Amino acid sequence: MKAVVTVVGKDRVGIIASICVELANYNVNVLDISQTVMQGYFTMMMVVDVSNANLPLAQICQQMDAKGQEMGLSIRIQREDIFEAMHRV
Repeated sequence: MKAVVTVVGKDRVGIIASICVELANYNVNVLDISQTVMQGYFTMMMVVDVSNANLPLAQICQQMDAKGQEMGLSIRIQREDIFEAMHRV
């Protein structure tokens, strides 16, 4: 199963590394990543594979939300099919 991770917050060194390490702790594989910095704000979107995750997706979402709060970032994870349905025009 694939999921979409979105990260938004004030830019600083180490955001990508911290998020990727945290996801690796849950055995989540990053398939694709896009990031940019706009006027000092970091934005990133990742497509990840959660098929072999060692926690249910709901728990990973909670853990990543807590990590985001700790880092001063907004981190959201949604199943890919739900993300696509919500953003279909």
